[in-house]
Amino acid sequence: MQVTEEDVVDLSDSASWKQIQQDTFTRWCNEHLCCVNKCISNLQYDLNDGLLLIALLEVLSQKQMYRKYHRRPTFPQMQLENVSVALEFLDKENIKLVTIDSKAIVDGNLKLILGLVWTLILHYSVSMPMRGDDNAKKQTPKQRLLGWIQNKIPCFPITNFKQNWQDGKALGALVDGCAPGLCPDWEAWDPKKCIDNARKAMQQADDWLGVPQVITPEEIIHPYADEYSVMTYLSLFLKAKLRTGAPLKLSKE
Repeated sequence: MQVTEEDVVDLSDSASWKQIQQDTFTRWCNEHLCCVNKCISNLQYDLNDGLLLIALLEVLSQKQMYRKYHRRPTFPQMQLENVSVALEFLDKENIKLVTIDSKAIVDGNLKLILGLVWTLILHYSVSMPMRGDDNAKKQTPKQRLLGWIQNKIPCFPITNFKQNWQDGKALGALVDGCAPGLCPDWEAWDPKKCIDNARKAMQQADDWLGVPQVITPEEIIHPYADEYSVMTYLSLFLKAKLRTGAPLKLSKE
C-alpha cells in the first residue's frame, strides 16, 4: 500500500494536536503489544533497537520475521540491523514507506516514526476488505472508513473525522448503530455536555463492544482534535463484537 502526500503526518511545532497524536498512536501500539507482554513508554525512543518494532509487526501480521535479528542489540550497528530487518519485512508485505530508513528510527526522528506508525494503522486497522467492489477499490482507506460509518448511522450527517465528533453525540450514534439498544437515547443528549456524552459512549464501546479507548474523551472532543487519531479510534469499531450480557435497552416505537 503506497502512502500518499495526504497521509504524511504534519508535526510542526505549533500544531496543538501533536501530543494527542503521539499518545493515541502509542496506545494503539500497546493494545497490540499487550498480548506479548510488551509496552511502549516513549514512542520516540523505544523503537530504536528494533525489538519492540519487530514484536509489533509480528503481532499485527501474525507472521515471524523473514530474517534473524539481534535479541540483545547492545551496539548501534546491531540496532540499525534490527530496524532494517523490520523495514525489509514491511517491504516484503507490500507496505510501502515514504522517506524513512533505519537511521531515522534509531535516532528518534519523531515525525518519521509517527509516519511509520500511521502507515501501520492504515494497513492493519483502517483498511477494509473490498470484496471485489470496483468503486471501493478506487477509494482511499479514509473514504472507505467514512462510508462504513455513514452506513452504520445514516441518520447522522457524518462528513469528516474532526468536527462531527466533538459534541459526543455521533459517538453515541455509532455505538448504538453497532449494537442497537446500547446507546438508545443518544439523540436526546445535550450537545453542550460534550465530555459527558463522549465518556458515556466510549465507556459503553469499551465495556461491551471491545473497542479500547486509544484516544481519550477529552482528546476526541478537543477543538483541534487530530484527524488521524480520531480515525485510529473509529477504525476499531470495524471489529466490534457485542459481548454477552450487554445492557441493551431497545426503544419503543
